[in-house]
Amino acid sequence: MGDNRQMKLRFTKMQGSGNDFVMLDGIGQRLDLDRGRLRRLADRRYGVGADQILVVEPAPDASADFRYRIFNADGGEVEQCGNGARCFVKFVHQLGLTRQRAVRVLTAGGRIEPRLEDDGQVSVDMGAPNFDPAACGFDTSGLAARRQGAATVWQLPVDGREVALCVVSMGNPHAVQIVEDVQAAPVAALGPLLEHDRRFARGVNAGFLQLIDRSSMRLRVWERGAGETLACGTGACAAAVSGIRLGLLESPVQVHTRGGMLRIEWQGGQNAKENGHDNGGPGGPGPPGRGQGASVRMTGPAEKVFDGEIELP
Repeated sequence: MGDNRQMKLRFTKMQGSGNDFVMLDGIGQRLDLDRGRLRRLADRRYGVGADQILVVEPAPDASADFRYRIFNADGGEVEQCGNGARCFVKFVHQLGLTRQRAVRVLTAGGRIEPRLEDDGQVSVDMGAPNFDPAACGFDTSGLAARRQGAATVWQLPVDGREVALCVVSMGNPHAVQIVEDVQAAPVAALGPLLEHDRRFARGVNAGFLQLIDRSSMRLRVWERGAGETLACGTGACAAAVSGIRLGLLESPVQVHTRGGMLRIEWQGGQNAKENGHDNGGPGGPGPPGRGQGASVRMTGPAEKVFDGEIELP
């Protein structure tokens, strides 16, 4: 917690597909962050400005190389961030903390494994998706539902209408809906209503998916605690696997966001089961909120913008 004294903080600004981050080294400097300081850092007028703040910490045990903590612009800590994971691996290389091209990173949503590729892109094994509504803290009692392909589509009453949703956890909760025109989708109006709907115990990230063809889609995401961002890595994973389970997409999927393109690969497909397991590949029990079996792999860019220092009250 903060101690009411000025704190000088070294940081690096990075971005992945337009999703921007303040990166903090919690190994080489002492951090004293409370929610107010986190909000100030993320503020685009009074601080550095970012969608999220990402903190590198030592791994708690030998199962990982680093610990990765993620804070939204409102100062709240969340479980997972896919675009941030790509920036994370470049950041620890920049700091000289590792020479490994692939690192094992522990997050609140489970362990992930980002890897630097030869072409400068970063791929991330995001783990297996979990389609159990309970993994998203989603209360389905009394809701109508229908099956499409291997997916369950829930009919959620929102603001006087029913919204058809697929729910999936990528270590954090996502609700995905199909729209005809993503540019005209009511992201700013419907996004916060879904985020704060009482049926999602921990809130939810709301994805708006427009199909282009069987191998590509457009996506906008209203992120829990951050609002709409130019891209959302876990949102891209959630939307792609939802489209595959619905029988509308095939892996690999090109996901076009406002900030750039992400490639999502998943072999779970039509065999995936609703209880969080799938038949797409081997795997043991995952961490809370994750499934078993075929992992989702995301590939995309990650770039350093600048280094800096800031004094926080």
